[in-house]
Amino acid sequence: MSNPDPRDELVTHLPALRAFALSLTRNRAAADDMMQDTVLKAWSNMDKFEVGTNMRAWLFTILRNNFYTSRRKLNREVADVDNVFSNSLSVKPDHDGRLQMTDFKSALNHLQDEQREALILVGASGFSYEEAAEMCGVATGTIKSRVNRARARLSELLHLDDDDALELTDTATLAVVGTSGPRS
Repeated sequence: MSNPDPRDELVTHLPALRAFALSLTRNRAAADDMMQDTVLKAWSNMDKFEVGTNMRAWLFTILRNNFYTSRRKLNREVADVDNVFSNSLSVKPDHDGRLQMTDFKSALNHLQDEQREALILVGASGFSYEEAAEMCGVATGTIKSRVNRARARLSELLHLDDDDALELTDTATLAVVGTSGPRS
């Protein structure tokens, strides 16, 4: 019996991969480019993927490496720091509850890159601390610390108290902000 082609599995991870790219780049066009480069690299290096291992983690690692490589190359370019241009390209969704999406997005963008990355991997993408640590090339404790500091900083930026109820329709946002305990 032959093993299934890992290229078929790659397609199932595209939505999560795009969300991660968007969280890193904070720019839809850059995220799409980053994702295209990641898929191209993964596709052309599929022979290096070990069947039976975590395809999603492998793809996220490729994307993360692409992000930091491109960041080093873009030191001389002027960025759309305040998102004036990118915000004009889309319509913000209506979001009910106490926490407005625009406030959350702004607060998330104020986090340090490493903290935001750890929070997105663990909180929104559902990776365990160990998987996130492996993707980022750091110790598990470092990821736990980054997530904890990121959540604390988000709470501070959003003026959230422990007693405040978060009535969100977006479970990914709730997972990022929430402190429902450590993930194994």
